[in-house]
Amino acid sequence: MWKTTLIYGLAMAVLLGLLKFVEYRYLVRDIPLEFYIGLVAAMFTSLGVWVGLRLTRPKVIERSGPFVLNESNLQRLGISKREYEVLELMSAGRSNQEIAETLFVSISTVKTHVSNVLGKLEANRRTEAIARAKQLRIIP
Repeated sequence: MWKTTLIYGLAMAVLLGLLKFVEYRYLVRDIPLEFYIGLVAAMFTSLGVWVGLRLTRPKVIERSGPFVLNESNLQRLGISKREYEVLELMSAGRSNQEIAETLFVSISTVKTHVSNVLGKLEANRRTEAIARAKQLRIIP
């Protein structure tokens, strides 16, 4: 974060210095002050948008190898698309409430899907289901 802030500050200083150099050397009498104010505002706006996009960019976590979904295991176990979504969110550590908010369903629906996933994976707890799903290469 400090590196980006330092680059932003240095870029502003360089741009202001360049603008002052151009102002005093060539354009003092030809262009009004409002043009310079607009130019500085445009530069800072574009620089601010660029820094904002850099800071809010989601971080990508790279895995050691590509994950290949074993769809035959999904079909063999009879896990539906919605149950698979619930399983993925369970493996991300989400609670029933968070899963319900993410999928726009009620908590009782999530509980039903979790129960179905546990039954199909022959697990008693979420951790067992996640471990079994990883073993079957259903989730990364």
